[in-house]
Amino acid sequence: MDKAEQEKPFLIVGTGTETVAPGLHILRGQGQSFVAETDAGLVVIDAGPGGPVTQGMIDAVRQLSNAPLHALCYSHGHVGYNSGVPMWLAHAAQRGDAPPRVIAHRNVLRRQARYRETEALQHRMAEIQFNRPASFFDRRLTMHAPTETFDDRLHIGQGDSRIELRWAPSETDDAIALWSPSQRVLYGGAALIDSIPNIGTPFRTMRDTVRWADTLDALAALGARKAVREFGATLEGEEQVRHVLTHTARALRWLRAEVVRLMNEGFNERGVLARIRFPDELFGVEWMKPTYGDPGYIVRDIYRSENGWWDRNPTSLHPEAPETIGRAVAEAITDKRGVIAHACSLAKEGRWQLALHVIDLLAIAEGDAPEIAEARSLKAEWLRERARQVPSYVSRNLYRVGADMIEQGTQGRFGIH
Repeated sequence: MDKAEQEKPFLIVGTGTETVAPGLHILRGQGQSFVAETDAGLVVIDAGPGGPVTQGMIDAVRQLSNAPLHALCYSHGHVGYNSGVPMWLAHAAQRGDAPPRVIAHRNVLRRQARYRETEALQHRMAEIQFNRPASFFDRRLTMHAPTETFDDRLHIGQGDSRIELRWAPSETDDAIALWSPSQRVLYGGAALIDSIPNIGTPFRTMRDTVRWADTLDALAALGARKAVREFGATLEGEEQVRHVLTHTARALRWLRAEVVRLMNEGFNERGVLARIRFPDELFGVEWMKPTYGDPGYIVRDIYRSENGWWDRNPTSLHPEAPETIGRAVAEAITDKRGVIAHACSLAKEGRWQLALHVIDLLAIAEGDAPEIAEARSLKAEWLRERARQVPSYVSRNLYRVGADMIEQGTQGRFGIH
């Protein structure tokens, strides 16, 4: 990815608005935000990432209505979605309107406290996950505390324009949905996307698979005629909405049951991953494609939820430093050319993943010996090949960033090998 490509906004789905029902609109920005026209004023879900994107969102809203902004609401606590809050507040002040309410689920406060404590880590993880240059997120991931929070439900407005904010724990434990009872329109936010649920992302804390399924079942029970997703096309018709939500919930429950079955048979994490098969009837449908996450990621999260960190190899209980291990393994291999030749033969057969396992015997070692340098170069090349094979956006980026760091000699700074 060149510098121009890296500087493009990420997760931006376009500009403008789309009306889904009278007074209810999709607002495009970082993901699909939402606008509800209520008798109390406008309610906007997500302020956007700031800068030109948020300004475009504000301009788009003003094409819809001149009503005052009553509330800004956080769809969930991931930072970039609401970095643009100050711009909306300034806009309200310029109009002479009262400051809008800034509403979030109570758990957002705890998330923001954690993000402040681990700020450098959060920025590094985001750089790698989204394949961005160093310090890209230092000026983008700004946090703004809500002025009020709620636990389960919050009602805004009266009569036919009344809306409900509902706790919808899913990708995060602070996610919310918006429900219009009179028009039976649902905005699902982070709980409802057009790919397999984003559980088990390699850099993130655990996300509860069954709780996400519970949320989808609860949203399905509302009987929505339309459901707006954070990413992807709007679901149309009560039958389609219920089918997509309950199908996704059923697939998540199947994953939980199958991983537990294999754990009960005694398999460790890699053993479970090697044996699990994802049935097409559950995972072959359009809205379960692994375009961002991956079913294997979910398997890992479920496994971690019932296990400790140990991989069942006693050697790993009290390990030496990675660089010390790499050096000792490389020194122990007297036929380094043989290791490289065997790894290359696997690569020629198209067995890229197995080739990576073999080349790691040398590639993670320190030093500039010719065989070590060649092993690193081959690993970088094969990581890029693996990136071309996987559909998951996150996996592709991790492969590509890993290759870049190997070639730049910066992998140690990020703990990547």
